[in-house]
Amino acid sequence: MSSGRLGVGLVGSGFNARFHIQAFAGVRDADVVGVWSPNRKNAAATAAYARALEVGDTKPFRSIREMVADPAIDAIWLCGPNHARLANVEDIVSTIERGEGELRGLACEKPLARNVAEAKKVAKLAARVGLNTGYLENQLFAPDITRGRDLIWARGAALTGRPYLARAAEEHSGPHMPWFWQGTLQGGGVLNDMMCHSVEVVRHLLTKPGAQRSSIRPVRVTGHVASLKWTRPQYAKRLRAKMGKEVDYRRRPAEDFARATIEYEANSGERLIGEVTTSWSFVGAGLRLSAELLGPEYSMSWNTLDSGLKLFFSREVRGRAGEDLVEKQNAEMGLMPVVADEAAAYGYTAEDRHFVRAFLRGEEPMLTFEDGVEVMRILMTAYMSAARGKTLDFPPRGLDSFVPDVARGKWRPR
Repeated sequence: MSSGRLGVGLVGSGFNARFHIQAFAGVRDADVVGVWSPNRKNAAATAAYARALEVGDTKPFRSIREMVADPAIDAIWLCGPNHARLANVEDIVSTIERGEGELRGLACEKPLARNVAEAKKVAKLAARVGLNTGYLENQLFAPDITRGRDLIWARGAALTGRPYLARAAEEHSGPHMPWFWQGTLQGGGVLNDMMCHSVEVVRHLLTKPGAQRSSIRPVRVTGHVASLKWTRPQYAKRLRAKMGKEVDYRRRPAEDFARATIEYEANSGERLIGEVTTSWSFVGAGLRLSAELLGPEYSMSWNTLDSGLKLFFSREVRGRAGEDLVEKQNAEMGLMPVVADEAAAYGYTAEDRHFVRAFLRGEEPMLTFEDGVEVMRILMTAYMSAARGKTLDFPPRGLDSFVPDVARGKWRPR
């Protein structure tokens, strides 16, 4: 194993893996050494992309086992699809248990798994071989969230009392790949795919810097899910044409809108509220991340589409469709915001820097697999609340074995 630098291997070669590769350009004490994907062509292309960005002498591996066994690999970043998560971790752990390799850390993209039972299995497997784990939640590391939270607590909360209401949302027009749209593979719809971000953002904002994350605890959850756009006949047809016949929202839909209210109780006894919203039915310039934090005499707000850089293109500028201005871009004409460095603005760069340093130093990161399990418990409670049409005390009975109807291919919009 290397000493002064962390050799990182990526499991997955898609959109998310490429975001991390861009982010590692801003991490000085790590190299992206390897990539594994079940699609060898994609793995080779992603490794070439990493080399082009000069983030490491990156090579494609033929298997996860081969990558873990390579002495140049110190840590794995799990960036593959949700339905492969458990099998990927089993491959890593079995390689270590056979004495064929060792790791300093294992980091996993959100969500940790598709339901509570799977999330607990993932965490238990990692603990079995003593792995230092990291739950990758980039939005907590977004520079505006980090700075805003620090200032709110140092100035407003210190003088007038703690914040009591946090809101967070992630909204765009839909995922890139077919598996995201399939509840049986992804574990749900937009709630499972993206609300994990917002759940962690509101908890982070409401928690005093330096305090344990357990200093506020969820006590009640109210959830709601709906299909607002993609089950409409014309859009279901368009989605199937683009994503393939397995994505049929006339027969097997998933929710494209979800919201939840999470009631927390602080150690002081104060009640706090987190409001989270997520959508695949938002149409704007592109991906919109937003958050608010309110207290007795102060507030903060964040919106990634409130960019400092904007471009205007008249009707005469007709170029090809792309995402060179903002993620999930929906237009190439008119007044458009530009997020100049998305990897940094969305928190990936600071996130990767944090987990690299934690793994190098042998320290517990800010977020571990146990936090990933807790997020999954909240998400599944929101699904359960939506199914029952009422607010639930947290945690509700049967949570560990609960699988949402959408993940079983049995959900029907009301």
